[in-house]
Amino acid sequence: MAKKVTPYKESELGKKEQVTKMFDNISGNYDGLNRVISFGIDVKWRKKVVATVAGTSPKMVLDIATGTGDLAIQIAEKIPGAKVTGLDISPGMLEVGKEKVSAKNLENRIDMVIGDSEALPFDDNTFDAITVAFGVRNFENLEKGLSEINRVLKPGGIFMVLETSVPVKFPYKQGYKLYAKTLLPLIGRIFSKDRSAYAYLSESASVFPFGEAFNNILRKTGFINVSDSPQTFGVATIYKASKN
Repeated sequence: MAKKVTPYKESELGKKEQVTKMFDNISGNYDGLNRVISFGIDVKWRKKVVATVAGTSPKMVLDIATGTGDLAIQIAEKIPGAKVTGLDISPGMLEVGKEKVSAKNLENRIDMVIGDSEALPFDDNTFDAITVAFGVRNFENLEKGLSEINRVLKPGGIFMVLETSVPVKFPYKQGYKLYAKTLLPLIGRIFSKDRSAYAYLSESASVFPFGEAFNNILRKTGFINVSDSPQTFGVATIYKASKN
């Protein structure tokens, strides 16, 4: 079970409300900081997710925790026949995403909607493919969110997750810990007005279940054909699953 970590330790708000506030606060410089923090490698990881999804030729795709729309835009560009819905709980992130969608002239292909991953506003068996990039660790109730995803995914549909993980081999494990505890929060303090945000992102990544632990949670919430593929020495993992 994922350890509960929140952005604002002294806040009376629940995790969901805190995460919304945090992403609203950092939405303006989120894309730039992402490139800096990941050294640009996150673009490569997303391309792998998109390529796998494209191989199933989906018509209806849902990108949960879409943020500023990076993955939703890549899916729409890679799969011309697909209708993409990008859902996020943060209005600030969605506003940035809508501007990017408009700049790409993809308004007729991508709908950016505000919504809660744990109470998805869609009918059962709606989507051929569902993706989540760097979002599942922000769910307040992980199993509830995954169960909702399973509900709105069509039987036989594909579910892809891209999420941070922790390297387990020397010297990558030691290097990652040093980076996560010192460099990542420092970058956040320098470039972001919300100093708690990047400390939270680092801490939440370090305690979130990954690899087989997350695979088991996927199976518990109804998914089958579950597999994982560690990326870049294990600092991120791509998970693939389907619905029976």
